[in-house]
Order: sequence, then C-alpha cells, then structure tokens
Amino acid sequence: MEIIFYILSAVAGAIIALVAYITVRKIVLKGKKEEILEKARIEAESIKKEKIYQAKEKFLQLKSEHEQYINEKNNQIHDAENRIKQKENSLNQQNSELSRKQKEADAIRENLKAQVEQVSRKSEEYDRLRAEAISQIENIAGMSAAEAKNQLMENMKAEARTQAQSYINDVMDEARLTASKEAKRIVINTIQRTASETAIENAVTVFNIENDEIKGRIIGREGRNIRALEAATGVEIVVDDTPEAILLSAFDPVRREVARLALHQLVVDGRIHPARIEEVVAKVQKQLEDEIMETGKRTCIDLGIHGMHIELVKLIGRMKYRSSYGQNLLQHAREVANICATMASELGLNPKIAKRAGLLHDIGKVSDEDPELPHAILGMKLAEKYKEKPEICNAIGAHHEEIEMTSIISPLVMVGDAISGARPGARREVIESYIKRLKDMENIAQSHQGVTKTYAIQAGRELRVIVGAEQVSDQDAEALSKEIAKKIQDEMVYPGQVKITVIRETRSVAFAK
Repeated sequence: MEIIFYILSAVAGAIIALVAYITVRKIVLKGKKEEILEKARIEAESIKKEKIYQAKEKFLQLKSEHEQYINEKNNQIHDAENRIKQKENSLNQQNSELSRKQKEADAIRENLKAQVEQVSRKSEEYDRLRAEAISQIENIAGMSAAEAKNQLMENMKAEARTQAQSYINDVMDEARLTASKEAKRIVINTIQRTASETAIENAVTVFNIENDEIKGRIIGREGRNIRALEAATGVEIVVDDTPEAILLSAFDPVRREVARLALHQLVVDGRIHPARIEEVVAKVQKQLEDEIMETGKRTCIDLGIHGMHIELVKLIGRMKYRSSYGQNLLQHAREVANICATMASELGLNPKIAKRAGLLHDIGKVSDEDPELPHAILGMKLAEKYKEKPEICNAIGAHHEEIEMTSIISPLVMVGDAISGARPGARREVIESYIKRLKDMENIAQSHQGVTKTYAIQAGRELRVIVGAEQVSDQDAEALSKEIAKKIQDEMVYPGQVKITVIRETRSVAFAK
C-alpha cells in the first residue's frame, strides 16, 4: 500500500510539475512575444520615417529638375521670340527695299517705252529712206535689187568653187606624197623590227639508232614490223645502208613526228611486234595531241594573247606541224602577229587586236572542216564560231581579198601576211606544190565510201588505202583500187606512175577469262 501511495504521490507530483512548467513557459513566451512585437513596431516606425524622408527628398529632386526644365523651355521660347522679331524686322526692311526698287523699275519701264517709240519712229524713217535709195539705185543700174543680189551670189559661188577646188587639189597632192612616205616608213620599220627565219622544212626525218642490230628488230620477221608501223602511221620507213640511221619519209610533219616518237619508245622498250606497234602509235598520237595543246597555249602566252577559245588554241598548236610553201605555219603566224602589232602601234591603233588577228589569219589551213572552202573563209567561220570579235573575223576572211574589208585591221593583216611570205628565204615553191599534190591524192582516195585512212608514200609514187572490212569486200577492194587510179589519172598531173594499194584486213578478237 505504501508503494502504491508512493507511486501515486510521484505521479501526482510529476503532473503538478508538468502543469507548472507549462504555465511558466506560457508566461515566458507571452513576455517574449510582446517584446518581439514591440521591437517590430519600433523598426516599422523607423522604416516608415526613413521612407517618408526618402520620398520627400525624391519629390524635392523631381521638383527641382522640373523647375530647371521649365526654365530651359522658357529660355528657348524667349530666344525663338527674339529670332522671330528679328526676322520680322528684316522682312519689313526687305519689303520697303522691294517697294523702292519696284518704283525704280516702273520708272525705267516708262523710260524704255519712250525710247522704243522713238526707235520705232526712226526705223520707219530709215525704211522710207532705204526704199528711196534702193529705187534710185535700181533706176541707175537698170536692174532690180533681187537681180543684183542673185548675180552677186553667183559670182561669189563661182569664185569660192574655184578656190576650193584649187585648195582640194593641193591638199590631195600633199596627202598622197605624205601617205606614200608614211606607209613606206611604217612597213620598213616593221620589217626591220621583226626577227625572221628562213624555210627549213623538208619531207624526211632521220631517226638515229645506236647500232645496226636494231634495224633487224625494227624490220621484223619477213618485214611484218615495218609494214605494221607504216600502216599505223602512214609514214614510209626507209631502212638502207646508212649507218646508225633510219629515214622516215612523209609529207605530213605530224605523221613523221608520230612515227619518230613511236620508234623511240619501241626501241627503248625493246618489245617490237605488230600488236605493240599499234598500241604505242595510239599512245603517241594521244601524247602529240597534248603537246599540240601545250604548244598553242605557250604561243598565246608568249604573244600576250588571253581569253582565246580552247579549240582555237588547239588549232594554233597544230600549226607547228604544218607548212606553207616550205615556211613553218606557226612561225609564219607568229611573225604576222608581230608585224601587225608593230604597224598598229605606228598607226595609233589597238596592237592587241591586230596581233590576235595576225596569229589567227591562217587557222583555216589546219582545220579538217569543209576542205572545199578557201582557207581564209574557213578561218573566218571558225573565228565566228568561237566568238571572236567581228573586226578579227573580217581580217581573217579578207586577208586574201576574198571578202570585202570592213575593219581597219584587215589591211594590216593582209600586208603582214605578204611581208612575212614575200621576204627572201621565207618560202620554197617547189616543196609546197609537191606536198599539195600528195594531199590532193589522199583526199581523192578519202572521198570514196568505206575508206578509213589514206597514206601517200614513196614520194607520191604509191598510195595506200585502208578500208573497213565490214563495209568493203574483197571484190569491192579490187574495184575501188581501179576507181581511185582512174580518178587520179583524170584529175591530177604527176610524174611517172602511182601505185594504188587497197588494204582490207579482218580481225577477230576474243578474250580468255
């Protein structure tokens, strides 16, 4: 029982202690709360007073700025009023001045009006006196004023015509003399300033070899290698007793160059047989085309000519392997270009256009298009096709007077061509006629159907005609040789006789895989 009592007493004491703690805590918290609220109220009052003070300061600042702005505007308005008053005073002064000048002008106008009336009266009196004088003169001279005027005019016209004709004759005589001297001076200066070369082209190229053993390899078994090389290049291969040399004979320099380069590659490579020969010849022809393009580009750069169409550049490169009366065509074109530029400079014309026309004047000789046209007309059409200027096209077409000259550059090109070709040592007539005869012979054979290639060899004593096997049969080949022979006999003049050989070859190719 005592234990229970003690427990209950302890519990009751704990409860009382807890209640007392809670009561005391509430009292303490209530005091702190009031203290915090008081502090917050005091801080709020302080913040309020500070904000009010800041607001007053801001108001005063804005008020001061507004008053300053108002004062500035008032000053501006005052200045504007002063300027307006000044302008008004100035306008009043100008108005007064204008009124004064208007009065002076009115006075001057009245004075001029009086003077005009006075002049009019004097003019009427002058007309009357003049009419009386003319009447008296007509009575004395026995003719009217109009008749006298016409007679005087006719006399003056006749005198002026006589003097003008005399002056024109003097001027024309002086111009002829001066023009002749000036033309001679320009041509002589041009020739003296242009470096020239003599004709050295021929129809034979010498291919040097290290020893005579290589000759047998080039000839091949029963001559098959040399026949394949001649058929592929159209060049006659002359293998004789000349030590360490083989002759390549053909009128076309391009063919000779292809044969020379092909022989060089074959000898260096060591493999010489018909299949290899055809492969090397095809490769060399492609290399030569690249070299022709490079030659054309280098020529244009050397002469300072730019912006030319690539096809014209290629034609210029082909001139290196063509000749005109034994004169190298590219050298001739360069020479004419320089001559034309020199004469154009002497005459005060554009030397660049003259040089361009001089370089292109013979491109018709190296083109395969429309061979029946004269080379000047063909060259003009090519220049027009590749967008050259009209004056350049006219100069090309008119340099042999086949069309009318419409450009001042045209006579320069014609004179330059004549100077380049007519100088001593420039050309050889014999070789040109020989080459022309060989070309005509090849063209006659080429005009027949089924012919793929034609080669004039043996100095024109033999014509080899290669035909397509699928287009020409063996019987047709025999008839074709006779037909070509008859046409050459009827249309051409040549020494001795010409052998026509028609070659028809059938090839069957298969690949083992």
